[in-house]
Amino acid sequence: MKRKLAALFLGTALLSSCATTVEQTKNELRAPAYPLVTIDPYTSGWSFSDNLYDTPIKHWTGKSFSLLGVAKVDGQTYRFLGAEDLETKPIAKNSEEGKWYGKYTTRKPADGWQNTTFNDSSWKEGEGAFGTKELELTSKTEWGEEFIWVRRYVDIEEDLQGKNVYLDYSHDDGVIIYINGIKVVDSGNTCQKHALVQLSDEVLASLKPGKNLIAAYCHNGGANGLLDFGLQMEKDKTRFFMQTAQQKSAEVQAMQTNYEFTCGPVDLKLQFTAPLFMDDLDLMTRPVNYISYEIASNDGQKHQVELYFEAAPQWALDLPNQESVSEAFTQNGLVYLKTGSRNQQILAKRGDDVRIDWGYFYLAAGEEDTNYALGDGIELRRSFSEQNVLEASSTQGYDKLALVRKLGETNASKGHLLIGYDDIYSIQYFQENLRPYWNRNGNETIISQFEKAEKDYDKLMKKSAAFDGQLMKEATLAGGRHYAELCALAYRQAIAAHKLVQAPNGDLVFLSKENFSNGSIGTVDITYPSSPMFLYYNPELAKGLLNHIFYYSESGKWTKPFAAHDVGTYPLANGQTYGGDMPVEESGNMLIVTAAIAAIEKNADYAAKHWDVLTIWTDYLAENGLDPDNQLCTDDFAGHFAHNTNLSVKAILGVASYGYLADMLGKKDIAEKYTQKAKEMAVEWEKMANDGDHYRLTFDKPGTWSQKYNMVWDKLLKMNIFPASIAETEIAYYLTKQNKYGLPLDNRESYTKTDWIMWTATMANDKQTFEKFIDPVYLFMNETVDRMPMSDWIMSDTPHHRGFRARSVVAGYYIKLLEQKLNK
Repeated sequence: MKRKLAALFLGTALLSSCATTVEQTKNELRAPAYPLVTIDPYTSGWSFSDNLYDTPIKHWTGKSFSLLGVAKVDGQTYRFLGAEDLETKPIAKNSEEGKWYGKYTTRKPADGWQNTTFNDSSWKEGEGAFGTKELELTSKTEWGEEFIWVRRYVDIEEDLQGKNVYLDYSHDDGVIIYINGIKVVDSGNTCQKHALVQLSDEVLASLKPGKNLIAAYCHNGGANGLLDFGLQMEKDKTRFFMQTAQQKSAEVQAMQTNYEFTCGPVDLKLQFTAPLFMDDLDLMTRPVNYISYEIASNDGQKHQVELYFEAAPQWALDLPNQESVSEAFTQNGLVYLKTGSRNQQILAKRGDDVRIDWGYFYLAAGEEDTNYALGDGIELRRSFSEQNVLEASSTQGYDKLALVRKLGETNASKGHLLIGYDDIYSIQYFQENLRPYWNRNGNETIISQFEKAEKDYDKLMKKSAAFDGQLMKEATLAGGRHYAELCALAYRQAIAAHKLVQAPNGDLVFLSKENFSNGSIGTVDITYPSSPMFLYYNPELAKGLLNHIFYYSESGKWTKPFAAHDVGTYPLANGQTYGGDMPVEESGNMLIVTAAIAAIEKNADYAAKHWDVLTIWTDYLAENGLDPDNQLCTDDFAGHFAHNTNLSVKAILGVASYGYLADMLGKKDIAEKYTQKAKEMAVEWEKMANDGDHYRLTFDKPGTWSQKYNMVWDKLLKMNIFPASIAETEIAYYLTKQNKYGLPLDNRESYTKTDWIMWTATMANDKQTFEKFIDPVYLFMNETVDRMPMSDWIMSDTPHHRGFRARSVVAGYYIKLLEQKLNK
C-alpha cells in the first residue's frame, strides 16, 4: 500500500508539502465550536464557547470531556482552558444512576397536568427512562407513540435553599419540563443527553423536604424518542480556579486551533494541532495530537510560571457512573498519565450517543521539569493552588490525571504536551475485530506512536502551518474568503468523523460514523456528500469510503440488486442495520463517486474491479430511476415521497457515470448505450419537471421546487447529460428563495442542508454568484446560538440548527475546490 500511495503522489503538488513560507491568513469566523482534539469519532474534544475557559471541554455529543489548563504566575492562578468539573450528587437519580418510576400517558391529558393537584390515577406507571425500541440500552419503558406526558414524584430529604441545584434531563425530540408546576425547560425541537439547567430561585423555593413533582412532556417528531430526567446538587468547596485569564483571540485553521491570552504580567499562546495529512495514512491515523504553549512576559520582567493540566477519565468512559483505572509511568524521557475503564469490554456496544469505554487515554509530556500525580480532582487542584506540591489520594475508580510544567523564573518559554488514545481494536468488520490502521500489522504500540509524535514535533508544526496557509489561499481563490474559512473549520471535523482500518482482504476501509443522526457506520449517503474532500486530497481514501459496500454485495452478504445503505451501527460493521432501503439513492451515489475517482485518477481501473456489481446497480437505475417510487433519499428526515425530481437526477447521472466509466475502459458499445439512455432519461426529466421559471420538487406537483444539487456532477464530470440551461434556470430561481441563513432545501420547510448549498452554489457559472449562496451559511455559523461542532442541517431563517452535528458531510464543502482540480 505504501508503494502504491507513493506512486500516486509522486510529482503531485500536495498542499501538505508546501514551503513553510506560505503566509498565514487569519480565520475571522467565530466557530460554533472550536476543535481541540480530533482523532476519531470517539476521541474528540471541543470548546463550545467563545472563550476557552467559559465552559468545560466536551465531546462532540456534548458530554463533558474534562480538560483543564491553569497558569500560576508569581503565585496567582489564571484558568485558561476548560472549566472545573461541576461536582454534583444526585437528589433524584436519572435512569443511568438508579431506578425511578413515573405515571405516564400518550394521550393528551386535561389542562393542569403539570400541577401537583392534578389527578393522575388513570395514567399508567412505568420505569424511566421512556424511549423507542432502538434505544434499548437507555430506555426502560417502551414509548413508540408521537407524544408522551410523564409525572414523577421525588422525595427531597434536605433543605435546598442557598444550594446550586440542577435539572438533569435527556430528550429526543422536543421537551417541556415543570417542577412543582413551574416551567423549567422548553427546548424547542432539539435533542440532548444529560443537559443541565440550574434551577431559579423561584423553583428552588418550591422544593420542600418531602414529596415534589417533576412533570414532563416530550414530542418525538420522527425516528428515535427518549425522555429521562433527575435532579443534581453541587457539592460544596469544589472550585479553586475562579480567576480566568483574559482571552485575546481565537481562530480555527484546518489543522490547528490557536488562542492568545493574558495571564496578568504574562502572555500565553496556546495551540491545538492534529496533523491530519491525507497523503500519509500512517501519520493521518497516528492517535496523538499536540497541545503547544508559549509564554512571554508583557512587562519586561521575569516571573515564576507553572502550567497545570488536568484530564478526567471521562475521555475513556461512556457513562459518568463507570469506574476507571489509572496509572503514571516514565519511558524514554516522556511522562505518561494513562486512564481507562475498569471493565474493558472491547467493541461491546454500538450506538449514536455513545462514547468509547475500552482502550486507554493518555496525557504525556517531557519528563524534565514536569511534576505529575493521579487522584481526587479536588485534592489535586487544591494542592496546586494552595501548596507547593502536587498530590492527592486515590478515589478507587475516578482518578484525575494532572501534570505541572515548571517553567521557572522566566520572561519567555515554550513547550508542548501530547494527548492520545489507544483503542486496541477499532472496528468489528463482518465479525472480525480490526486494529486501527496505524497498528494494522500488530507491530506498533501506543508508546511507539507517542515517541514518533515527539520526534516529529518541530517538523509537523511547520508543515501544519504551511498546509493551513495554503488551504486558505487556494480556497479563497476558488470561492472567496468566507468559503475558505468554512473549509478550514470543516477539515478536522470531516476526517475525525471516520475511522480508517485495513480489511482482511487488504482493502482500505474508511468508515464514517453517522454522528447524531442514527449512528450508522459506512453510510453510503454520508459517503456521497463527504467524497469531495477525499477525492481532492487522496482518491485512495475515496475508495476507502466505497470498498465496504462493494465487498458487502460481491461477497453475497447483501443480495439485493441495489446498493446497501450501511454496514451496521458504529463501530460494528457486520451488515445493514438501518430500517429502510434507499435503492435509487445509494446505487446512484456509488456509481457517481466511482466515476469521480476515475476522473481524478484519469483511469477506470478501480471501476473495472467492481464492474459486475456496478452493472447490476446501473441496470436497476435505468429501469427504476427516472420516476422513483415512494422511497427514502439522503434527505430522509424530510420523509418518504414518490416522483422525487432530484433523486431522478441522481439516477440519470448514475447511469451516465456507468457510460463514462465504460468509455474510459474502452467498452465503446456499452458506453454509447448507457450514455444515450441517460440522455433520453434527461429529456423526459425536463418535460416532466418543468414548472416554467424553475423545476419541481416532484414530477406530479406543480408549484413546488427543490435544490437540484445532484446535477453538479454533470458539470464536474463534463458529461453533458442535461442542457446547461436547466442549471442556469434553477440558480436564478434559487436566488429569489434565499433566507437570511441560506437557501431552504425545498418549498416544504425553512430548514436546509449546508453541504447541499455548497453543491448547488457550485452549479453557478461565476464566483460572484457562488458567493451569494455561501455568505448566508457563513453568517449562520458565525451567529448561531446553538454551540456545537458544525451542523449540516440548519434553519435558514433563524440562528438554530435543526438536527445533526459533527458529521463528516461537511467534507462536501470542498466540492468547489474539487471543481478547480478537475478543470486543470
